[in-house]
Amino acid sequence: MLNATAGRFLLLALLWGSSFTFIKVSLEGLTPGQLVLARLFLGATVLSLIVAFRRVPLPRQLGVWGHVAAAALFGNVIPFLLLSYGEQTTGAAIAGVLIGGTPLLTLAIATAALPNERVTGRKATGLAFGFIGVVVLMGPWGDALGSFGGQLACLGAAVSYACGFVYVRKFLSPKGLPAMGAAASQLIAAFAIQAAVTPFLAWETPDFTGRVTGSIVVLGLFSTGLAYVLYFRLINDVGATTASAVNYVVPVASVLVSIVVLDETITWNLVAGGIIVLLAMGYAENRDGQLRRRPGAAGAAPAPKAPPATAQPGAAAQPAAQPGAAAGPPAGRDEPVATRAAEERR
Repeated sequence: MLNATAGRFLLLALLWGSSFTFIKVSLEGLTPGQLVLARLFLGATVLSLIVAFRRVPLPRQLGVWGHVAAAALFGNVIPFLLLSYGEQTTGAAIAGVLIGGTPLLTLAIATAALPNERVTGRKATGLAFGFIGVVVLMGPWGDALGSFGGQLACLGAAVSYACGFVYVRKFLSPKGLPAMGAAASQLIAAFAIQAAVTPFLAWETPDFTGRVTGSIVVLGLFSTGLAYVLYFRLINDVGATTASAVNYVVPVASVLVSIVVLDETITWNLVAGGIIVLLAMGYAENRDGQLRRRPGAAGAAPAPKAPPATAQPGAAAQPAAQPGAAAGPPAGRDEPVATRAAEERR
């Protein structure tokens, strides 16, 4: 990568990785429902302004908006709420590492749900070791990393992201929506859904301290909104395969930021389990082979028709690509499902 591109790559990893810490801090003054509503409003506002300025079209057909709403439910509303509830009783670091396994879960669900995704020995081995890694990571034999229920909620968020990516790939990717338009429409739909359900969730008077206000602004504007502008730029610069490799750096960033900002304790099973999950994910996706076939991520890929497949928690879910909010930009046939699926949107 060129220096400027490498800088964008690391900045994106930092924005997505730090989102778990910003969630934790925001919960000091907001309920989970209030937090999700605020971050979706800010993220949707940013992307709406960008698509308006660039004159990127949004979907016009009612049926397409129905699919966008479903993708928003699985790729934004449910995982954002589960992460917020989960981080009330568990740490930001383990939340980030668990969400980092979303591409592996996406691969598993895609193999089961999509007829063109065949079970191979490589996938089966990667998924088996990934499951072992999750068990080690969560460490059900102790509570040093927070409550087991909180960790299950974060894992549930990863499963929801994965379902969202597969849904986008199956129903939205064939529509050929512009990446930025798909991302903006998904966040708009997610905000509308969250606005409708928030009155039925727990509500307390918000406590907007400087720390809480700063966290929600960064989480909404940057980690949920502008991060996708960076992601799309990376896809154009280095291609979908190399750009999606940011998902391997995000868990590391989440751990480092949580240590510096929150002074969280890092246990041996968090490190060991995280490494096992990342290695299993790379093996199942044949990541090494993909990068060898695309030396240096040569040649900028054409602008994606849909958002990146592996989206992050701060983003809208996109047609299957990361973990992580829209699934992901279309890639070559030899690319893993997590990178190949065009994102609808995280």
